[in-house]
Amino acid sequence: MNLTTTHLDHTYQFSSLTSLFAKANEEKSGDRLAGIAAESVQERIAAKTVLSELLLKDIRENPMLAPEDDEVSRIIDGQINEPVYKEIKNWSVAELREYILSSDTSGEDLKRLSRGLNSEMIAAVTKIMSNLDLVFAANKLEVVTKCNISIGQKGTLASRLQPNHPTDRVDGMMASLKEGLSYGIGDAVIGINPVEESVESVKRLLHATKDFMEEWKVPAQNCVLAHVTAQMKAIEQGAPADMIFQSIAGTETANRSFGIDAAILEEANELAKVKGTGTGPQRLYFETGQGSELSAEAHHGIDQLTLEARNYGFAKYYDPFIVNTVVGFIGPEYLYNNKQVIRAGLEDHFMGKMHLIPMGVDICYTNHMKTDQNDIEDLGVLLSTAGVNFIIATPMGDDCMLNYQSMSYHDVATLRETFGKKPSPEFENWLEIMGIMENGKLTSRAGDPTIFTR
Repeated sequence: MNLTTTHLDHTYQFSSLTSLFAKANEEKSGDRLAGIAAESVQERIAAKTVLSELLLKDIRENPMLAPEDDEVSRIIDGQINEPVYKEIKNWSVAELREYILSSDTSGEDLKRLSRGLNSEMIAAVTKIMSNLDLVFAANKLEVVTKCNISIGQKGTLASRLQPNHPTDRVDGMMASLKEGLSYGIGDAVIGINPVEESVESVKRLLHATKDFMEEWKVPAQNCVLAHVTAQMKAIEQGAPADMIFQSIAGTETANRSFGIDAAILEEANELAKVKGTGTGPQRLYFETGQGSELSAEAHHGIDQLTLEARNYGFAKYYDPFIVNTVVGFIGPEYLYNNKQVIRAGLEDHFMGKMHLIPMGVDICYTNHMKTDQNDIEDLGVLLSTAGVNFIIATPMGDDCMLNYQSMSYHDVATLRETFGKKPSPEFENWLEIMGIMENGKLTSRAGDPTIFTR
């Protein structure tokens, strides 16, 4: 590998592939915190130049985290389709970018190409793409999955209804749930983050949501986002869970800090098939976010974008129903301002789609970041254009339990109407039956939770 280039009579030498990848990344406060970011714009440009000239086989043959040392690496490498890889291994990263962006390259072409790529190759091409490149390329890909209903079809924008409550009170949660459904939110999942992750609390919330869904014939999926082991115990005790959730990371050591490994996720997937209430075939839900490995001191000197790509390679192995990045949740230590949050959201969505996983985004920020609601609305517009599978919505865009800002129920409705997007087909049909939607638009009944009273 050539890791050297000269710009304006200055020679830039990069010590390793890991260092090159980090310095080619767009500015991220997390990489700066880790001490691996480019020292100047000029060094970043030089790193992008060197990276663009690398061959794809250089990336696979020089792993940043060797498969013999890390189970995430083993899982990612084990999924590569060797015949497809052999066809493209001598492409440069720049040639990969040109192929992805070519108007002659279809979504089906990209699906075939993806089978020969590993996560680091996808991360590499992401680093040399502009924001518009990321929007244009991701929009080519349609990734459809099914649990109780199917989502991801072209022309649709699904949503996760997140009716969290600061004390896990069922009546408070149900009030938010009814309001969200009245705006047409919830086709991806009715997903609750519990304050208390006890098995009893998980069971109580699962029963409450499932009872309501059955009473009103809501075509969606329920999930309580406790630790995977608490959900498994609740399901074993008869709780009605359509999906099992878990946060994941891009290294084995980071996953261990979450209290998981590949074997636990295999066991959860099998349990969901045997005792879960989801129809399937997909029954898992994963969440990610740039910077989690650094938070766990398990990043191994690798930059946060590349680690995020590895999340998606790991997730792909389990054939999940949905995956989303919580793009601005960790805070300014990892994504400092609006520019970094918007860039990361577009990167994550593109990389997820290139892994052929059903990619959603929690378009969000914490109150101590240099960003505001207008910025995440901008990101919502960009991701809607990029064909995001789903986004997350909370009452008035404010999560009163997790204490961060997200998109609101009416934001999702506005994005759908602005871009001519629809909910998933089965969910739209139910909204029409309920009188909430007609001819692709919300009716005067929308936003009124009292329609769910008898």
